[in-house]
Amino acid sequence: MVKNGNAATSVTQMKKILITQPKPESDKSPYFELSRRYSLELDFHPFIRLEGISGKEFRKQKIEIQNFTGVIFTSRNAIDHFFRTCEELKVSVSQDTKYFCITEAVALYLQKFILYRKRKVFYGDDGSNKSLFDVINKHKSNEKFLYVCSENQQDNEICNWLKTNNCEFVLGFMYRSQSCDIKEILIKTEYDAICFFTPSGVKSLFDNLPKFKQNGTIIGAFGSNTIKAVEEAGLKLEIKAPQPQTPSMVAALEQYILSTRKK
Repeated sequence: MVKNGNAATSVTQMKKILITQPKPESDKSPYFELSRRYSLELDFHPFIRLEGISGKEFRKQKIEIQNFTGVIFTSRNAIDHFFRTCEELKVSVSQDTKYFCITEAVALYLQKFILYRKRKVFYGDDGSNKSLFDVINKHKSNEKFLYVCSENQQDNEICNWLKTNNCEFVLGFMYRSQSCDIKEILIKTEYDAICFFTPSGVKSLFDNLPKFKQNGTIIGAFGSNTIKAVEEAGLKLEIKAPQPQTPSMVAALEQYILSTRKK
């Protein structure tokens, strides 16, 4: 895992990348196209696992789900746990409920649980928090929002924006993240780059390897909170997403590869 030397990996050496998420189920995933296009070896290993908060435990938050007119989702996991909780508590969600999602992909995932065409679903244009805020801003005066999130991983930028813009909202903790045991993988395999997607993923790295030294390993991060976690951990961050030209980690990786090749 720990690379020798302190120089950054050149693109000719950047061959083995660790994606800290589960392997995509579809062969058509853009990750696999990226791998083929640039002859990359991608390993997928989730650094965290999610544990659902039981309905009984959720009740302690004294939240009446049916009282909210808008629900904010920043991940598919949040959608899964929201509807799991509703089912466990036997809560019927109103047909008029609005859903505000971080990306179109997250919004489309709602089709697994609702009749999409009959609901009011909104999502940001480019996957950034700002684009989500632009959507929420149009509805904030008429809605009471439930922001579904992890007990230990809510997005502070979203919370601060909702407060600053006088939105009526409540945080609904429906799941929590735990670090996976990936020490053996990290010790046995040397990666040229590691891509993180949550602050908890960064925490998991140091939970498994407290003395981890970057030593030239390229670090990528998706999301403002993840970027902040990487920087606060003292790691050098070279790949950031989403950005205006790189809305996904795949796009950010490709841009990095191409920009490095030009040097």
